[in-house]
Amino acid sequence: MIRPATLADLPALTALEQELFGIDAWNEELVRQEIEGPGRRFLVAEDLSGYAVTMTAGDIVDLLRIAVRPESRRTGIASRLLEEALVDTEGASRMLLEVSVRNAEALGFYVARQFSVIDVRPHYYRDGSEALVMCRWLPGAARAETSTAHD
Repeated sequence: MIRPATLADLPALTALEQELFGIDAWNEELVRQEIEGPGRRFLVAEDLSGYAVTMTAGDIVDLLRIAVRPESRRTGIASRLLEEALVDTEGASRMLLEVSVRNAEALGFYVARQFSVIDVRPHYYRDGSEALVMCRWLPGAARAETSTAHD
């Protein structure tokens, strides 16, 4: 089951963030800001084995994080988190994300879910690796375009 994060989840999510992202992890205050911030959605697996964070601004939803404990990977949690993140996107036309060129597993995950590379950000990560900017058009955008074309 996927649900919105609450402040009661803060200690566990901060610990998981540290475990998964190390030096690039959000600290407790940043995790709190993502849970409470305007335009943010912080979704968690019920057992806190994974989470996804989005930020909506205008017609864009940014997928800021999607992470799953190593022992829970390949169980469908990331797919369910992403599916839920794509629901109720408040009229946005597309979802964007950045992913390291070195993260082949994540790249495969996103490509299989209709994300396409639209840009490259050189030296984006602390290790010097490039980030690929990926985009997925949202279902509401296609419906809006179709209905406008026939009006």
